[in-house]
Amino acid sequence: MRRLPGRSRLPGRSRLPGTSLLPGTRRLPLLAVAGVLGLTLSTPAGAEARDISRDTLAANDGWAAADGGTTGGSTADDAHVFTVRDRSELVRALDGGSATPKIIRIAGTIDANTTDDGDTLDCDDYATDGYDLKKYLAAYDPRTWGSAKPSGPQEEARQASAARQAERVELAVGSNTTIVGLGDRAVLKGAGLQLRGADNVIIRNLELRDAYDCFPVWQPNTGGLGDWKTAYDNIWLRGATHVWIDHVTLSDKGHLDQDEPTYFGRNYLRHDGLLDITNESDLVTVSWSRFADHDKAMLIGNGDTATGDRGKLRVTLHHNEFAGVVQRAPRVRFGQVHVYNNRYVVPGDAHDYRYSLGISTESAVHAENNAFTTPGHIEAADLVKSWNGTAFHATGTLFNGYPVDLLTIYNAYNSGSERDLTPDVGWTPTLHGEIDSARQADHEVARGAGAGRIR
Repeated sequence: MRRLPGRSRLPGRSRLPGTSLLPGTRRLPLLAVAGVLGLTLSTPAGAEARDISRDTLAANDGWAAADGGTTGGSTADDAHVFTVRDRSELVRALDGGSATPKIIRIAGTIDANTTDDGDTLDCDDYATDGYDLKKYLAAYDPRTWGSAKPSGPQEEARQASAARQAERVELAVGSNTTIVGLGDRAVLKGAGLQLRGADNVIIRNLELRDAYDCFPVWQPNTGGLGDWKTAYDNIWLRGATHVWIDHVTLSDKGHLDQDEPTYFGRNYLRHDGLLDITNESDLVTVSWSRFADHDKAMLIGNGDTATGDRGKLRVTLHHNEFAGVVQRAPRVRFGQVHVYNNRYVVPGDAHDYRYSLGISTESAVHAENNAFTTPGHIEAADLVKSWNGTAFHATGTLFNGYPVDLLTIYNAYNSGSERDLTPDVGWTPTLHGEIDSARQADHEVARGAGAGRIR
């Protein structure tokens, strides 16, 4: 360890183009790079490895295909095609989030919590100004501190420490960028990819895991009893447009929140969302991806008062797997969201499951042919939760192998704390491929979703 310096479905096929090398690296053919890293590229005998980094989103493949489509960095010249193997190379390739067309191929595992020299950093390396968790807990214990927002030396030290970690792990992704994993073992660990105001971005064939926050903040008034709030999403779209996320795997692998201690009667959460789409983001397709072992998976729209989101947050989710997810798969405000052919799996030992589909203020969710598998203590009525929602279209739902009318069930079992939902969401999706039965999709997604499974 080294302490930081102190401071207060239509893929294209093509021959692999030349790879621009970052300073200090040597040009190697892709297959040679894979061999050095112990990767296996699935290539039939006598065939070329397919370069998915030049792929663009197929026509009609969800909302990201609207208004010109999504091409990412497919037009990048050879000087802006990079193969990166560590955080330092990745940061240089990202170029501060520039809009220059670029293709970034991730080889092997990259850990964001490392120095520029590649030394591993842990939470103690980021801590500064006297921050100490035991002191923090003593200072803001609700029994003595009360319900006021934390302030004073330990909260200031926490903020300074959090800023040091953020400098390492928050990585800006600019417009006209494609990020792809090489082979079937490409991993980005501990990072939060930030698509802030970016347009035309593709992220594919990559595992993103454990965006771990070393310095959660105590919020006394959250949820009535207070709660811990964390800082990082694996991928966060803020005002981003034309984004295609495909065959990615997102999880907390390495540090599961369920293994963290309890402080002030609440789980000491270390992770925020897996994928959040907020702040007037628009025209997004998320396909063939896997969201696993996490609490709050996906937020679309971040506030009931964020009226600038009206007419935006148009998102398509298809052929994704949500496995071991407690809630927000997704939770939607304002957006027109098409949720079709997805697979939901709740583990048999899950006792903290809350819901899958969250219907919130002015949302217009059109759900078709999704399959849910749950243990016996979870009912079909538990799959949907509403906060100020008014409408929800749901057809073709399969629940533990049986067809169910999800909307009718929700309204029948609604406790009365929320109004019944109507089936008219005000729009009908037109940008989509063939919609399979829920049963067929369940099998295909189980076999094909996630990183390393592009066929």
